[in-house]
Amino acid sequence: MIQSQEFRSSVADALTAAAASSPPLTAFVGLDGFVDEILHVVDRRQDAEHYDCVPTIAAYAARLAAAAGKSTNVELVNVMTKLGGNGPIMANALAHFGIAVTYVGSLGWPALHPVFAPFAQRANVHTICGAGLTDALEFTDGKIMVGKHYTLKEVNWTNLMERFGRERFLAQMNTASLVGFVNWTMLPYMSDIWESIQSEILPKLTGPRRRIFFDLADPEKRVEADIRRALDLILKFQSHFDCILGLNEKEAVEIGHVLGIKSSPTTAEELAVLGTEIQKRVPVETLVIHPTAYACAVSDGKAVVVAGSLCKKPRITTGAGDHFNSGFCLGKLLGLDNASSLLCGVSTSGHYVRTAQSPSIEQLASFMRHWPAE
Repeated sequence: MIQSQEFRSSVADALTAAAASSPPLTAFVGLDGFVDEILHVVDRRQDAEHYDCVPTIAAYAARLAAAAGKSTNVELVNVMTKLGGNGPIMANALAHFGIAVTYVGSLGWPALHPVFAPFAQRANVHTICGAGLTDALEFTDGKIMVGKHYTLKEVNWTNLMERFGRERFLAQMNTASLVGFVNWTMLPYMSDIWESIQSEILPKLTGPRRRIFFDLADPEKRVEADIRRALDLILKFQSHFDCILGLNEKEAVEIGHVLGIKSSPTTAEELAVLGTEIQKRVPVETLVIHPTAYACAVSDGKAVVVAGSLCKKPRITTGAGDHFNSGFCLGKLLGLDNASSLLCGVSTSGHYVRTAQSPSIEQLASFMRHWPAE
């Protein structure tokens, strides 16, 4: 595992140099969109203004289990309301890097939901249907995302063509430095959309080979046949793009099981083996897996692992993985190797969970040079 300060400083220098000399970068991202309420679960309330949180998912699970056959009540406190969804969070972070972003997704209908207004000021934003809703219960050991997805069935090829437009969609696919399709799990028609893109859009592409990023987003609830279909469709994009498939640790284990790989890694070395085996079976250009303590990338059967920046008391965790994805993609767009791109990813995430803000490239390089102790 790579974790030296010398490495981080050298990547910071390479990042700023590459950003300064790079031609303008563009991104076309979609297709989801959520309004997120970040919530704490009250354990004990002292008075109207002060309370103690239920600290962990395990403690919350025990509290709920103890109520079986008896009933109970749970108080949730809104910490913030913010733009949500894998796509908007990733695209918003890319825009903070100075990348010219075009976004299309479920951001409110007929008008943009107000929570996306700041995003629309820094990116070219288009909505095709109502936003999903998420209650994000945050704990020190993770988060529970409770979603209301009834609007997401309207994210389909017909609405995309009618409300965004075929020529505009083709133009973006033909010119964007990075294309990103994320949150496959929550969008029931995403595989159908990919098939339509492959039959109606890809044959018309004339631009140079570029990068495309996919994030399945916790496919546990989807049946195995759907997951296999999605993986097959992702591979078909490699006829025109260098494909990046991003997974968190849980997703990597689930995808491994679907592919017949029985692995539950507990170390970075075991995760690298799992990543290598997945990439053999799903030979995308780059496979990325990002647990909280480190991250792994595999290309051409070769894995590299880079240490992350653990934060004991994060200000926010919802969206940390999407920020990792944006940082990793930034590194790849700027021509950095997998190890350096992984550092861009874990540093983007590390900055975000500590500040609840997406970093600029300058702030990202500073984070690498001044690596936090925890």
